[in-house]
Order: sequence, then structure tokens, then C-alpha cells
Amino acid sequence: MTPEQHNRYLGFAHIGYVVLHALMGVGFGVMMIAIAGTAPASPGGDPPPRGFFFMMAAFMLAFTVGWTIPSMIAAFALLKKKRWAKVAAIVAGVFAAAQMPFGTAVGVYTFWFVFSQPGRLLYDKNVKSLAAATADDPSRMNQEKPHEYFPPVAPPDWR
Repeated sequence: MTPEQHNRYLGFAHIGYVVLHALMGVGFGVMMIAIAGTAPASPGGDPPPRGFFFMMAAFMLAFTVGWTIPSMIAAFALLKKKRWAKVAAIVAGVFAAAQMPFGTAVGVYTFWFVFSQPGRLLYDKNVKSLAAATADDPSRMNQEKPHEYFPPVAPPDWR
């Protein structure tokens, strides 16, 4: 596969991770609201702590949104081939890797692509252009002197 194809698949993998994580967060939120609505009163007649369940549902929504923002940004940057996509993908890969099993797979794929040769070919343009400039410019190559080997000095004989 070409680096562009890997880049595109990685962007779609981050979108899939965001959708899956959002569905799980919504599911947990709905479960907390359902528990709050159907919780029976305690034997003493006290009402169930519905505020706690609503607070947990709000926390799950905030956590889900906050945890998936880096992957949304990275997916956008990867699919649009922005210069800063590599950094965004690394940050999103760290966040995604903490969520087993799909997030871990997305994180591993992110790190493999970003730190491997295809990712470097696509996003490390400055390094490639500097290396090409030294090989293509004969005047710069003449300025560089070959390294000569000088053996180490023998220690004095103290006998």
C-alpha cells in the first residue's frame, strides 16, 4: 500500500474509533438515566438518589466528548493531509490506545504508520528535502571533507 492509502485508512480508523466510543458513551448515559428513572424507593421511604445518576450520565457524556476530541482532530488532519497531522495523530494515538480493544488497535496502527517509513515519506518533507539538497548540490559536496582515521596515541611505557 502507498503512504497515501495508509494515511487515508488511518483517518477512517480514527473516525470509526470516535463513532464507536461515542456510541458506548451514549449507551452508558442512557443506562444511567434508565437506572435513575426505575430505581425503587428504599425501605425507609427515602427517594432514590436520582441526582447522582444524572450526574454520572453528564460525566459520561463529558468524558466521551473529551476523550474523542483528539481523534476527531487527527482524523480531520490526516484526511486533509495537514502539516500538523503527524503530531495530532500521535496525541490521538495515545488517547485511543488506552481504550481496549478497538482503541488499542487504532493506537498501534497510528504509531506504526507515523513512525515507519511510509509515514516519514508523507510527513517529514523537511528532512527529505535537506538530504536531497546535499546530494544534488555538487558545490556543497566538495566542501565536505572525508573523515580520516587517526589511531589512538599509545600510552607511555612506564616500565
